[in-house]
Amino acid sequence: MKTKLKDELRHLEQDLWAISKQMFDHPELGDQEYESMKRLTSLLEKHGFSVETGIVNRPTAFKAEISSEKPGPKIAYLAEYDALPGVGHGCGHNLIGTMSVGAGITLSKVIQETGGSVVVLGTPAEETNGAKVAMSEQGVFQDIDVAMILHPSDESYVSGESLAMDAIQFAYTGKASHAAASPEKGINALDSVIQLFNGINALREHLSSDVRIHGIIAEGGKAANVVPDYAVAQFYIRAKERAYLNEVVEKVKNIAKGASFMAGATLEISNYELSYDDMITNQALSEIFTKNLKQTSKLPIKEAKQSYGSIDMGNVSHVVPAIHPYIGMNKPGLVAHTKEFADQTITEDGFQTLISGALALAGTGFDIITDKKLLESIKREFHNK
Repeated sequence: MKTKLKDELRHLEQDLWAISKQMFDHPELGDQEYESMKRLTSLLEKHGFSVETGIVNRPTAFKAEISSEKPGPKIAYLAEYDALPGVGHGCGHNLIGTMSVGAGITLSKVIQETGGSVVVLGTPAEETNGAKVAMSEQGVFQDIDVAMILHPSDESYVSGESLAMDAIQFAYTGKASHAAASPEKGINALDSVIQLFNGINALREHLSSDVRIHGIIAEGGKAANVVPDYAVAQFYIRAKERAYLNEVVEKVKNIAKGASFMAGATLEISNYELSYDDMITNQALSEIFTKNLKQTSKLPIKEAKQSYGSIDMGNVSHVVPAIHPYIGMNKPGLVAHTKEFADQTITEDGFQTLISGALALAGTGFDIITDKKLLESIKREFHNK
């Protein structure tokens, strides 16, 4: 049956490659991926999927589904297709989107025999305000058995961990005055921001080594001779686990409140982007995917790399068994979020990445649908964790 998967993908590969190159040539930022979404959903509809766009109140999000007349597990592949400003597809989302769509269509060609259902979810804005967060919160994964996404990289790595992350904004309001003629009449909002940074730097000594806190002064005043009446700091705060991150965030908020008292400014705290949970890789699912990738790719597969980044796939992994492995583009040392990375996606190696990745994802879905004990072990691990 897996030979049939390979044959079905062969019929698709030129369509997928054309879409990937079109996305490369016309990159679209998060929540603006209208043409990319249209290309991907049009191909899914062509192959019998029922498509709903604009889900979870995100115009460029979609859900495509096709079901067998026989019962069986529901396999979800997640597609990303947002680009980076000034870089284009420097994170390879043109490949992620086409690999997931290719895997979904390929697997759909055999489910009338095996049973089960296939879902492809279009998840916009992974780089900024990931739609997977809303999907996880609003029940999109409620009836899905497993969720998979495959990310291009310099080399192949098994699915690992990512850090939970909150994006917190601290906005201070003071009182403007002439900084030289009447400084005593002003309340310096920028002073609160500076004390916030100082307090956070002091806090670092007393946090576990996995924590990452990094921020900027988004607004700090307009002129040196005017006491700043408004100042804003934005921070990403990350930790290995969501529970500990929540503790760290409370400590930072308390520092922020103290900084407001020190200068006499008022403080407003908000989240300026959605929060990401830590990635919990389902090992049983990861092992079967790795086995399939070894059959479709000649490149070595390394152990999970230590990650200090954050991904919205982490939120998915808290509600359904999930993996987020990496597939190599045969260029060790290649750095993501660069023009060089984007260019590699449209080489012959990029094409092979697309085909090998789509086939490995489809093969993993096939194994889960046809092996009841495998699915049971995946779900048992998920519930135990």
